[in-house]
Amino acid sequence: MSIINIQQKLKAKKGQRNSFGNYNYRSAEDILESVKPLLAEAEMYLTISDSLEYIGDRYYIKATAVVRSMDNSFVAEATSYAREADSRKGMDVSQITASASSYARKYALNGLFAIDDGKDADSRDNTKEDSTETEKPWFTESEFNNWHGAMKDQIDSKTKTVDQVIASLKKKYKLSPEMVSQIKQMASV
Repeated sequence: MSIINIQQKLKAKKGQRNSFGNYNYRSAEDILESVKPLLAEAEMYLTISDSLEYIGDRYYIKATAVVRSMDNSFVAEATSYAREADSRKGMDVSQITASASSYARKYALNGLFAIDDGKDADSRDNTKEDSTETEKPWFTESEFNNWHGAMKDQIDSKTKTVDQVIASLKKKYKLSPEMVSQIKQMASV
């Protein structure tokens, strides 16, 4: 069995529930539970490691997931980054770091095993008019404050233009004209 076969056979369930947002999601542990038997069958093994990287003026957790054949003749790897939040209500600093590590590991595994966390077109009810705009939540002042550092980092490092940041947000949120103006001001600061 090859990595392609593993990617095709892997069915990682969404075993976690966000009761606040009312949706199911998959964690790194859910992926690991599903992929380990496939790796054993293919005579491959997986390692995941974290490192701390200083980018711009922020620390990021870099997770690297590596699959190797037992004889090391095959190696595939994927990395992902997650930024530690400045603070999170009800969490101490070690929990904040662990949360960023879990998030980065999940997305490194998603990349390595070609797992798409987005909703696919086949899961939609195409008999109704597209109402995605009305289903999106508003991007609030609170979210702006939570994401300000990440957005500013992307704009300052020229990873994304301010228009690209706004376009990314519009995929998930409704933005008021005032909020768009506030985001655009970050490019001039």
